[in-house]
Amino acid sequence: MSRTDTIAVVGAGLSGAVIGRELAEAGLRVEIFDLRGHIAGNCHTERDEQSGVMVHVYGPHIFHTDDREVWDYVNRFQTFLPYKNRVKTTIGGQVYSLPLNLHTINQFFRTALRPDEARAFIAHQADRSIPTPSNFEEQALRLVGRDLYEAFLKGYTQKQWGCAPAELPASILKRLPVRFNYDDNYFFHQYQGMPENGYTDMIGRILDHANITLHLGVRFQRASGDHFAHTFYSGPLDAYFEYEHGRLAYRTLDFERFTHEGDYQGCAVMNYGDVEVPYTRVTEHKHFAPWEEHAGSVCYREFSRAGGPDDIPYYPLRRAEAETQLSTYVARALRERSTTFVGRLGTYRYLDMDVTVREALDTARCFLSRRSARAPMPAFLHRPI
Repeated sequence: MSRTDTIAVVGAGLSGAVIGRELAEAGLRVEIFDLRGHIAGNCHTERDEQSGVMVHVYGPHIFHTDDREVWDYVNRFQTFLPYKNRVKTTIGGQVYSLPLNLHTINQFFRTALRPDEARAFIAHQADRSIPTPSNFEEQALRLVGRDLYEAFLKGYTQKQWGCAPAELPASILKRLPVRFNYDDNYFFHQYQGMPENGYTDMIGRILDHANITLHLGVRFQRASGDHFAHTFYSGPLDAYFEYEHGRLAYRTLDFERFTHEGDYQGCAVMNYGDVEVPYTRVTEHKHFAPWEEHAGSVCYREFSRAGGPDDIPYYPLRRAEAETQLSTYVARALRERSTTFVGRLGTYRYLDMDVTVREALDTARCFLSRRSARAPMPAFLHRPI
């Protein structure tokens, strides 16, 4: 094995697959390692043998983007069929539409406001005594007022993150829009869809290249990087350094899988905002592929909790007290000379799928450019802090 033309990629999810493919097409030999026995990471999909439903094994993943190049890239390897995410939520025994929109506002307050009336009404509800929100709760109160916050945001957020909303950064809520029309499409993006044959099939096609060698069920050791020209690492940042500065905080998910004959809930995602309900949502997976028909159904009840040493890390818990620990790991990573940290886990950031693909493409192109110029590759193209 030559160090001059062989690249190691750790992780066979979106980040690793896209980087590996780009480098392989440029003529480099690539070895991809993944601890799991399957490809596609947390977006792994597989057919349920009994019902035929395509199941999102680690929870639902919905592709949405305004980036035309990214959309064309994923469609090169899989046909994406139209899918609009229309989320419902059960609050106090009533079902409402999310994100907060004109229908939600009128239903909750038992009114029939027009858009301009609703905008003025919510402005009156909002707590304008908070000039600069410093946490999630203050941001919510500033945006929509106490009634909507306590009904739709407080309980769900507490269950999802395992702490009081006042302990979370205000930036989290910037992802939740309020609409003054009846549009219940959860995302704003121009391109939205699901891969016709699932994400695992798509990533398998990305990895299908003569210059790529795939190693599944293999733990990549840091010392193994000495045998490669460069390593792209998409595993947990703290795991790379064997947790020498402690474990970074994550939320993990537990899934209670159950089946149903017929249609269980009539939608793909039903949130449960009441704090008394222990799960955050129920997902019904056949609705993620509306072009298919199945008599049976596969559903997940989703529970969020603090991640432990043996758990799958899902959501980085970016609380203020953890930033010092993260800074230590980032400083440690910057001293590495032939490793670049990528993806959600490698950079300890929440990333949507389209951003993951975009950053992977940019990372591979940066590496090829710097390699041609004999310039060093940085440890991060996108630093965690």
